Amino acid sequence: MFFASDNGSGATPEVMAALARANDGYTRGYGADDLTARVTAELRRVFDAPDAVVHLVATGTAANALALACLVQPWQATFCHRHAHIAEDECGAPEFFSAGAKLVLVGGAHGVMDGQALANALETTGGSVHGVQRGALSLTNVTEAGTVYTPAQIADLTALARAHGLPCHLDGARFANALAATGATPAQMTWQAGIDVLSFGGTKNGCLGVEAVIFFDPAKDWEFQLRRKRAGHLFSKNRYLAAQLDGYLQDGLWLARAAHANAMAARLAAGLAQMPDIHQTHPVQANVMFPEWPAGTHDRLEAAGAVYYRYPAPTGREGARLVTSWSTTEADVDAFLSALRG
Repeated sequence: MFFASDNGSGATPEVMAALARANDGYTRGYGADDLTARVTAELRRVFDAPDAVVHLVATGTAANALALACLVQPWQATFCHRHAHIAEDECGAPEFFSAGAKLVLVGGAHGVMDGQALANALETTGGSVHGVQRGALSLTNVTEAGTVYTPAQIADLTALARAHGLPCHLDGARFANALAATGATPAQMTWQAGIDVLSFGGTKNGCLGVEAVIFFDPAKDWEFQLRRKRAGHLFSKNRYLAAQLDGYLQDGLWLARAAHANAMAARLAAGLAQMPDIHQTHPVQANVMFPEWPAGTHDRLEAAGAVYYRYPAPTGREGARLVTSWSTTEADVDAFLSALRG
């Protein structure tokens, strides 16, 4: 009954098989291999973006921080949700790799940035030499609250940014889950909605550790290459990063895996909804949820073998974060619900 994070799941059989194939023989290093070229071509096809620039890194933090560093100057600001991963979970990496560019935190219910709040923040930032200037917009899909932006919602927010000449970044650590939840195409969720650069996640959905940074404007290609090398994130054996995505993207399985994770979350949420005195803090739209239940429940669940993160809750209540993954089974969900019933 492991619901702590989709990071805790193993790699899919297709990813492991692709790694085994890539391990045979010799090839050029630093991304000059045929496998990296094939993955680049496949991602361009998937996104219907033949001119997109694709570069691979091992972590989501590297993907986000290096991408944003290409968009903002040190005296500028990145506008993001106040609970965005770049704001709360990356140890200042976006500021560090951009040489100090500030994060301006914007509110919004259930992890979704409020358009009026963004408009206000844009209007009150910049102008005077004494203050930080406008730099870029960063959104997250799936959000840190487990909710999902539609392409239309993204387009509304990027339009506000573009009115001030700002580029737009999307943190897609759970991008596949967002697509599975909305039925949107990768293009609809990104460049067609005003996104300039995407951090395309693989690690949370069945890879060992790989993320692709996809620039839909190739003008940033060389700068990103230099920043990645300078930051120590250019792999000499880049084929092992590429191999993971080669297996991940095989026959559209990446979307099927995400759809399964979402389905297991829906099954779990439906079971929780049948129990008295349990409610969700946020709408359950993908594979992450935040239920609250009576005090004493944590001890009973953990004694039964459940693994998850405890979260803050009002006095007399307990909160949790539950995350399903590509490898979560119906039996896992049902065992958790049985333990919860006591």
